[in-house]
Amino acid sequence: MTSKLAAQLYTLREYTKTAEMFEASLRACHEIGYAGVQLSAVGCMNGDDPEVSAGKAREMLDSFGLQCCATHRPWKRLVENTDEEIEFHKTLGCSYTAVGSIAGEYGLAPDSYRRFLSDAAPVIAKLAASGIRFGFHNHQNEFIRNPETNRPCYDILIDEGAPDLMLEVDTFWAVVAGVDPCALFEKCVGRVPVIHVKDMEVVEKVGPVMCPVGEGNLNWSGIIEVCERVGTEWYVVEQDDCRRDPIDCLRSSWEYLADFRV
Repeated sequence: MTSKLAAQLYTLREYTKTAEMFEASLRACHEIGYAGVQLSAVGCMNGDDPEVSAGKAREMLDSFGLQCCATHRPWKRLVENTDEEIEFHKTLGCSYTAVGSIAGEYGLAPDSYRRFLSDAAPVIAKLAASGIRFGFHNHQNEFIRNPETNRPCYDILIDEGAPDLMLEVDTFWAVVAGVDPCALFEKCVGRVPVIHVKDMEVVEKVGPVMCPVGEGNLNWSGIIEVCERVGTEWYVVEQDDCRRDPIDCLRSSWEYLADFRV
């Protein structure tokens, strides 16, 4: 299992704002035992003249034996600067990218998803021709009911999206939406190479909150068993909000997941 565990650096977004901080965060992930990282919200890599280029990031990753298993990239860049994005990912040695959401640009109505699928088709094809898979990451709003079918709008992505549209399922947000992650994964065979592993606990007088994996209530033995059957390659640990040190949260999650035999 350990060879499939990665840390989503969005968890450490406050600790990747400079090259020095980014290197320290990568070192911490390596020392915990993670095999890879997902590059998302890495401040020192943002902007037109970033402090850390893709080439420099690759050097840092290689120095710690970490693989960039995935990225989150702006949809506008993937559409308008596809060739640059392909080169960016090839430099990183990364064969998977995803968008974090489409709601702000497309909306949440059924036709919004269909318009996204139409716009995404040529981008997905161009990325695929260069060996890069494209995924869609969910929050809870994708599971709003479609009035046409009385089923979640997310089903449009599953049923009407091409097989080469990957689905970067986020377990926490699926559960927030009232969806059984195991049943969801069963509907996405071969399309979930990367998932976001995120747990949920209930805190008195607060309610449901994110927590390190294994400290909450999700059925991880069931989730991992299904994911292995449907082809998941990377389990990316993410915790948007940490109520203690984020590095400690990533360590706790790794220690829990490392005990699984797959």
